[in-house]
Amino acid sequence: MAQQKIIIIGAAGRDFHNFNTSYRDNPDYNVVAFTAAQIPDIADRKYPASLAGKLYPNGIPIYEQSELEKLIKELDVDECIFSYSDVPYDYVMSLGARVNAAGAAFSMLGHKNTMIKSTKPVIAVGAVRTGCGKSQTSRRIAEILMAAGLKVIAIRHPMPYGDLEAQKVQRFATIDDLKKHNCTIEEMEEYEPHIERGNVIYAGVDYEAILRAAENDPDGCDVILWDGGNNDFSFYKPDLMVTVTDPHRPGHELSYYPGEVTLRLADVVVINKIDSADYENILAVRANIEKVNPRAIVVDAASTISVDNAAAIRGKRVLVVEDGPTLTHGEMKIGAGIVAAKRFGAAEIVDPRPYAVGKIAETFKTYPEIGNLLPAMGYGEEQMRDLAATIDKTDCDSVIIATPIDLARVIKVNKPSTRVAYELQEIGTPDMEDVLQDLIGKIKSK
Repeated sequence: MAQQKIIIIGAAGRDFHNFNTSYRDNPDYNVVAFTAAQIPDIADRKYPASLAGKLYPNGIPIYEQSELEKLIKELDVDECIFSYSDVPYDYVMSLGARVNAAGAAFSMLGHKNTMIKSTKPVIAVGAVRTGCGKSQTSRRIAEILMAAGLKVIAIRHPMPYGDLEAQKVQRFATIDDLKKHNCTIEEMEEYEPHIERGNVIYAGVDYEAILRAAENDPDGCDVILWDGGNNDFSFYKPDLMVTVTDPHRPGHELSYYPGEVTLRLADVVVINKIDSADYENILAVRANIEKVNPRAIVVDAASTISVDNAAAIRGKRVLVVEDGPTLTHGEMKIGAGIVAAKRFGAAEIVDPRPYAVGKIAETFKTYPEIGNLLPAMGYGEEQMRDLAATIDKTDCDSVIIATPIDLARVIKVNKPSTRVAYELQEIGTPDMEDVLQDLIGKIKSK
């Protein structure tokens, strides 16, 4: 059979992993390009030769996804592999129609092709959408494992938006490591909470190299905790798969890719935010879980919030800053900041759109459905400067910072502010300690 020409359609994450596991050393295929979407300013780069392997001495170019049809024709492409997450089914199939109309086949790789086996037990945490509460679920699991005396090494879904060669394998053990690796706000939001709890966390580009480094971490490793991103399924074969659902978006668990994959693979499904969701929406999510994965254990949970300065909210005109990806491709209309504003008596939630500048203004144009929330976009220095400038210009009394990190540590906030914390609280039984008990026992008995 003639060598097949491939384009991998991605967003700087799953695409590189699919290449590494299925194509890198396979002479039957020639990956002629990656395309990039979702994340600003990640095209016009190369997947470097040092990561691409001996079959690609010149590396692999990365183009904007908008060029896809032209690339298929000019490069005589045989097949396009869809390799990013948190998108509705109609989007996936519309893209497939574009690919087919241009002459190429369209496909997606499954876990048999892409999951790597670890020498350590693996607990994988995923979600059916961005913003379900996956990170707080991961933190809760880590706390239970650590309380049992186990050394937990977390591995985070990739976010390699900078120098890919330098990001091959990254280890974060201290807050200073975030600066050392020039982390974006999005990266810090995921890494910092683990570091604060005493966990080492790995990330990067080459996830087999990352896994082997984590298994042999100098501080020791009893269990790997895969902290997934968006609604992607695990890069590693799990011994226990936990998937988080969100009753604020009922039905999305069966209509987004690959969120339904994570739901069908789950051993444990968490229905989060039952404290703030409508009862009929909770029932709808519960029914959908039963429909596609009746064998799963279901854990009910609340996303409990606290603030460090309630006086900055009560009676004030507040600007609410939420996690960026949760508002953009996560499509959330309500987050922890909005819940805090309502519960602690804000007089008004100020619309930041009239005051938005630069990259933040562009984000609102790209995602007009965000509404009167400010996404904490920080994929690069320019976005971080524009975020700070937008906060500074907004006519408000105070700022509610509902990002997983202390935003005031990385950008200047020239207004009174309060930080919102949110944690997973299981309601009734079974709880996370119940579902982890058997695996903890097996690990400790070795």
